[in-house]
Amino acid sequence: MASADRATSSTAQSSGPTCGTSAARKSAFWPAVVAFDAARMRAQDRARRAGTRPRSDHTLETALAFMQDLADFLVSHRGKDDWTLVDVHDIEAFLATLPKGRKRRLTVLRQFFRFARSQHIVLVDPARTLTAKEPSGFRGRTLTLDQQRVLFRRWTTNQHVHPHEALVGMLALLQGASSSEVGMLRIDDIDDAAQTVRLGKRPHPVPLDPASWTVLERCLARSRGMADSATPK
Repeated sequence: MASADRATSSTAQSSGPTCGTSAARKSAFWPAVVAFDAARMRAQDRARRAGTRPRSDHTLETALAFMQDLADFLVSHRGKDDWTLVDVHDIEAFLATLPKGRKRRLTVLRQFFRFARSQHIVLVDPARTLTAKEPSGFRGRTLTLDQQRVLFRRWTTNQHVHPHEALVGMLALLQGASSSEVGMLRIDDIDDAAQTVRLGKRPHPVPLDPASWTVLERCLARSRGMADSATPK
């Protein structure tokens, strides 16, 4: 009973971005979460009686809040209604909602799924192969396809757009070029015959599509024009 009471009272302490735990408490996920919390409380009591170092109440409450967030996320964002349906992609998506809390959350999730397997709630631990280190790669906000199309048209058809903006935008949009890679681009990195450029430390020249090459030529033409105008007559 204490575990169920604490599970209810800890709702307000949920630390993740998906704090609306009413869906979690009403879902089929919740009994296993309560059982997990009760098992951890019993372990805490045994540690106290044995004179060893028990988990603090705060640690247990934080873990419960993480599990509430996960259950709510699975219901609200992944369309899952049973622990047996949860896979590694669901767990990875949940961890991605709070990248800075990945290590702490993953520790709790591993403990929960070990408990769930021992209780035959799940057959496979979906968190087993995940690492505490966040996956590498871009993690910022991305543009929708419609937004990308608008920008593509802007950079390829609007003659009033500055050529530098268009070149940086096209290389980022179509080649995934970073600002530092574009900033290091020099005339010697451009191969007119092959229509390729060298970007940063990439091992091979990058072939440009016709639209990007046209934008690059506009940029070069502007630079040559500025150089000619600066030359004394």
